[in-house]
Amino acid sequence: MIAEGPARVYSLAEAYAYCQRLATSHYENFTVVSWLLPRALRPHMHAVYAYCRGVDDLGDEAAGDRLALLDAWEADLLRCYEGVPRQPVFTALQETVRRFDIPREPFLRLIEANRRDQRTNRYRTYEDLLAYCENSANPVGHLVLYLFGYRDEERQRLSDATCTALQLTNFWQDVRRDLEKGRVYIPLAEMERFGYGEADLLALRFNERFRDLMAFQVRRTRELFRRGLELIPRVRGRLRLDLKLFSLGGLAVLDAIEAQGYDTLSRRPRLSRARKALLALRGLLPLPVRVKGMP
Repeated sequence: MIAEGPARVYSLAEAYAYCQRLATSHYENFTVVSWLLPRALRPHMHAVYAYCRGVDDLGDEAAGDRLALLDAWEADLLRCYEGVPRQPVFTALQETVRRFDIPREPFLRLIEANRRDQRTNRYRTYEDLLAYCENSANPVGHLVLYLFGYRDEERQRLSDATCTALQLTNFWQDVRRDLEKGRVYIPLAEMERFGYGEADLLALRFNERFRDLMAFQVRRTRELFRRGLELIPRVRGRLRLDLKLFSLGGLAVLDAIEAQGYDTLSRRPRLSRARKALLALRGLLPLPVRVKGMP
């Protein structure tokens, strides 16, 4: 993030270079910008990633009044559409928005998700959690589709299934890490249904009830991935490969959760480098993605 200071005009080259450094300096479970991405699209994907990374950092890590910082971020976003941005992220993003005719709504929804994180740290029902994912995850898929020239509601709907599945996978992988931030994403009504109390969670108590609760979440998330796979044959070229890799990566994390007996309280499930390499190889092969437990 760029600190506030005297106004400075950044060239497009400087702005896109900044976004590239930001995108390539963060570790992610899922590849941010595939090395197979068309060269002409890479700067624009870097700009979109830098925006998403920036808003998430403000919502998760920023010191001070995060709501005020998010308001300032939104003001600079709106300058992409109605003025002159002040930060290099937005200088690059303005050009990307102009070139691909991207509406402001998905960007604004990501800000709203991070505002909600400041006000809400529990979700009563699964439907409440899905409503959060509509702002926190699904807009990212819409942005990628815009960059590849797809604007229809059907592809966006299928993308939503994959993006929500990836978000939920991250929640089940990071139960302990989120708890350390004071957040619980497992729906409280479902914890009650499985007889696992919030006091048990705060005590990091792993037992049969937690295992059954997480097994249920993993099965349901696999179904979302299955639904989202219908998008793959509806897109062309490199995006088809990247979507396959995203789904394979998410499903592999769910497999890793299952392999350690659904105990995400003791340690965070991770994919080894060898496992990631194998997934990348599978993504390159013209094979269908299989979802465990489904035909």
